[in-house]
Formats: sequence, C-alpha cells, structure tokens
Amino acid sequence: MKPEARARKVDFEAAAGELDTRFASRFTVALATRDHHGHDEGWHPAAPPDGVLFATTTEDVVDAVHICAAYGVPVIPYGSGSAMEGSVNAVFGGLCINLSGMTAVLSVNASDMDCTVEAGCTRSVLNSFLRDTGLAFPVDPGADATLGGMAATRASGTMTVKYGSMRDNVIGLEVVLADGTVVQTGGRARKSSSGYDLTKLFVGSEGTLGIITKLTLRLHPIPEHVVTLRAVFEEVGLAVEFVVLLMQLGYPVARAEFMDELALEAVCRYERLDYERRPTLFLEFHSSVGPLDGTAEAVEDLLRQCGAKSVQWASTTRERAEIWRARHNAAHAEPLLRPGAKAMVTDVCVPLSNLAACIAETQADLTSAGLCAPIVGHVGDGNFHLAILIDPAAKSEIDEAERLHARLVARALGFGGTVSGEHGIGLGKRPYLEAEHGAGLAVMKSIKQALDPQGLMNPGKIFLPDHP
Repeated sequence: MKPEARARKVDFEAAAGELDTRFASRFTVALATRDHHGHDEGWHPAAPPDGVLFATTTEDVVDAVHICAAYGVPVIPYGSGSAMEGSVNAVFGGLCINLSGMTAVLSVNASDMDCTVEAGCTRSVLNSFLRDTGLAFPVDPGADATLGGMAATRASGTMTVKYGSMRDNVIGLEVVLADGTVVQTGGRARKSSSGYDLTKLFVGSEGTLGIITKLTLRLHPIPEHVVTLRAVFEEVGLAVEFVVLLMQLGYPVARAEFMDELALEAVCRYERLDYERRPTLFLEFHSSVGPLDGTAEAVEDLLRQCGAKSVQWASTTRERAEIWRARHNAAHAEPLLRPGAKAMVTDVCVPLSNLAACIAETQADLTSAGLCAPIVGHVGDGNFHLAILIDPAAKSEIDEAERLHARLVARALGFGGTVSGEHGIGLGKRPYLEAEHGAGLAVMKSIKQALDPQGLMNPGKIFLPDHP
C-alpha cells in the first residue's frame, strides 16, 4: 500500500465514526457493497471505496462532504455505474456517495417544456412520468443511467443528431461543492448573459468539481410522425458518406447509427437474426409538421443512388422496435465474437466529413494489429466506438490494445476531432488531454484547484494522478 493510501485509510477510519452516527444503516463498510461500487462497466481495474453512503437528500450529501473535508477523505459520486472510463473507481479510496435513491421528479412545466429532477432519477423514470404531457426527455445513452450521472459525464447517444447531448439539454443545476456549499447554476430562462456559464462547467466535470444533486432539463415534444429504416451497403465508406450527404441536404434526421460487419455478426448471433453481415445504417426521421411519406420516398431513392444494396422501412412502433433491437443490443452481443474475452470499449469523435476516412484507417489498423474489434457509431455526430476484445489474462494483448487506442486517439486528433465523444475522460483518456487541449489543460487544473483545493472530489479522474 502506498504511503498516501495508508494516510487516507487512517483518515477514513476517523471519519467513519461520524458518518455512522449521522447516517446509521445508510452508511456501510461491507466488502460486497464496496466492491459493487468500485467499478463501472468499463475495462479498468476495480478500485473499491472505503465506505458507501446511500444519500436520499441534498442535506445528506452536504453533511457527508463536510465530514469528509474535515478528515481529508476523498468523495466519489455514484449513479448507476453504467459509465465506461472508470469514472467511479475509487483509486484513492474514500467515501462513495450513491445518489440512486434521490429519484424524485420535483416539477414539470409543460408550457415552458422543462422539468426539475433529483440526480438519481433515470431517463426511463422521467419519461414514464411525462407520458401524459406529450413531452419527453430524448437523450438516450443506451443504458438506463441516472440523469445526474449523464450530466456529470456529458452523455449523449442515438438521438443527439436532432436533440443534442446533455450539454444542450441541462439548463440548471444544484451542486454541492467540496466545502459543502450548495450552489444553484443556470435557471429556467431560455437564454441568459448573466456571468460565467457555471452549468456548462459542471456538465462533463465527472464529479471532480462538485456533486450534482438536482437538474433542470429541457423537454421536447414527442414527434407525431416517425419512420425508421435499415440500409445495407457493400462498403463502410459508402454508408458513412451517405449520412454526410443526408445531413447536408437537411432531412429531418433524428438518429443515424452505423454497425460494421463484425458488429452485425455479433448481433445476428445474439438475436438469432438473418441480416446480411455488411456495413449497415439505422436511420430514423421525426416530424410533427406532416407525414414523412415524401421523405421516405426521397431518402430511399437517394440510398439507391448512393449504393445501398437493400433498404427496409418501418413505420409502426413494433416494426421500429424490431429494427432498433440489433443496434441497441450491440454491447451485449459483441463478446460473443470471442467467448471469455473482455471488451475494452472506447470512443472518439471527428468532424463528419472526416468520419469515413477515420473509420477506414482504424479498420486497417485493427487488421494490422491482429485485434478483433467491432465498430458501431453515432455517425450523424461523427462519433464511433470500438469494443476491442482481449484476453484479460494476456498482458501482450492488453498492451497491443492500449497501443491501438493511443493510435486511434492520435488519428482522431489529426482529423480535427476529440479524444472522447461521449464516454468522458475518467481514468482511460487522461494521458491524451494535453495533446487535445494544450495550454487549456492548465486552465482546467486551475479551476479544479480553486474549487477543490484539497483534491478530494473524485481524485485521479480527468487529470493524471500527480495532478489531482
């Protein structure tokens, strides 16, 4: 155990008595609970916290943060554990604050199309609550994540083309800072030029600046007309280039998803589907102005002109769900390509015009490296994901995968992109931030130092360990 880890452990034991007195059975040091909270769904080694608190109110979070600050104990916020980059792994020990019990929908303002929720509320719970209003919250990262966690990691997903990411849909926050101060950011006004935009600062901060306890969110009308299609292409480049053209022509695209041959092979095995194992697009169009019949005809004609081999349309809810089933289950299906393997999942994002070239070079790199990695992507955003299937016991494979990951990031930056489109930084992307941000990284560190001078808020994330 490192000296600093021993010091933190002693500090935690001193704090544990106060935490136990204040929270009783909602605070635990049980090993099974700690282990459960020591990892997310990513590939990074687990790192359990020293204890776990199940918070039910903002006041719980404030009191816990006060106690931890007094004893120098790190604090790690936890939602549903569905992140991919080790954002919840307690690499310095400390107290994990589980916010999943804070599930209330506090208000819905249908006329203004906004709502306020507690951080532990999930998107499915919110949308169920909204079902009679004609409104919905459309940001869908795939997992049924908590909305606080989605804001903390700046999540997006399949609907980003039309509705934006959490960056665009969070308009206000309640945040508990490192000293226990509660701040309110933003508001319900549709625009403001009042001071620094603190809401955007905390969205994507991964718990390193404060703990999000409440969110005010933008809602959207449920579209009256929806059509979905699945289009098969001979080549990856043709599929991606079609999406670029579709976006440039201004069609009402809500989702534009891509799966390569390996990803299709995986879902066909998983779902027992008889789809062609070729590069495939999954597209969806939304409209509340009028039926999409004309759009469907025009898009199919354009698809044929651009080299699509086959096109399948769906307009009923059941037909659409059937088409989307393959894309939604890709993450569960991919390990079937190599039983016993662990998926090292990562993502990058590039300008849309560079996406085809970036994917083509990545596929060539995978072949050269001898690695199996299906590719799926939110191609309407220029964002794609690799699931590199490796033997977790084979260090040579892990090393090769990490070298490939470094090349992937360098390639994306070379194309004018970013190290992560939606997974966040956590533990896995830390080495690459300086290459993307240059002197801007020092600005980020100065903000961290100003808001968290003891370095207790989710330390080790975003910045490398010597810069908590």
